[in-house]
Amino acid sequence: MTEFVLPLAATPSVAVAGLQERFAVRRIFCVGRNYAAHARELGNDERDPPFFFTKPADAVVDSGATIPYPPLTANLHHEIELIAAIGKAGLRIPRANALDHVWGYAVGIDLTRRDLQDEAKKAARPWDWSKAFDRSAPCGPLVPALKSGHPSKGRIWLAVDGKVRQDADLAELIWPIADIVSICSEAVELEPGDLIFTGTPAGVGAVRPGETMTGGVDGIGAIEITIGQPAA
Repeated sequence: MTEFVLPLAATPSVAVAGLQERFAVRRIFCVGRNYAAHARELGNDERDPPFFFTKPADAVVDSGATIPYPPLTANLHHEIELIAAIGKAGLRIPRANALDHVWGYAVGIDLTRRDLQDEAKKAARPWDWSKAFDRSAPCGPLVPALKSGHPSKGRIWLAVDGKVRQDADLAELIWPIADIVSICSEAVELEPGDLIFTGTPAGVGAVRPGETMTGGVDGIGAIEITIGQPAA
C-alpha cells in the first residue's frame, strides 16, 4: 500500500439529487463566451470558436452554503451555468456520440473576480487568479441524464436577493452540449468525474457580502448561495 508524507486530502464531490451517494469530482473545465449576448456584453465576437479554462476540483461548493467574499477583489461577479458531468471516458469523441459520455447535469455558478480578469486580459496573462480561486464553483445537485434527458432548451436564470439579473434559454447556446464535450475531448481525455461548465448568458454582474444568489435551469434544478463577509 502506498504511503504518503501528509494525510490525503478529502475527495471533492457534489450532491446527487435523491441519493445519499455523492459524485466525486476529478477536474472542472469551463467554456468561455458560449452565449452570443454575453459575448457581446463583454465586447467579443460570438462567432469565435469556444475556448476553455479550468478551476480546481476543490472549488466546488454545495447549494445552500454561505461563502466568504474572496480576497483580492472589489468586483465579484456571478455567472449562472448548466453543468455537464462526465461519466464515461473518451478522447476525440465524435459529436454524434458525445452525449453518451454525460452522466448528468446540474446548475452551477462560475464566480469571477472580474477586476482581476480585466487586468489579466489587458496584460495578456492567464485568467487563473480571476477564475480558479477558493469556493469559486458552486454546484447544485446533479440529476442523472437517465432522468433529465439531455437538455437543449429551457430557461436558465439567476437572481440576486430576488431580483432577476440573468434570464435566457439553453437554446441560445452557441455551441450545444454535444459540441462542447466533443471539442473539449480533442484537447484532453475526458474522465469520469470531470465537470464541464457550459457557459453563461448575458446579465452578469457584481454580488456583495450579505446578498443571496438563487438560480435554476428548467428540468435540472436550482441553486442558492449567500455571499458572506470576507474571511478574517
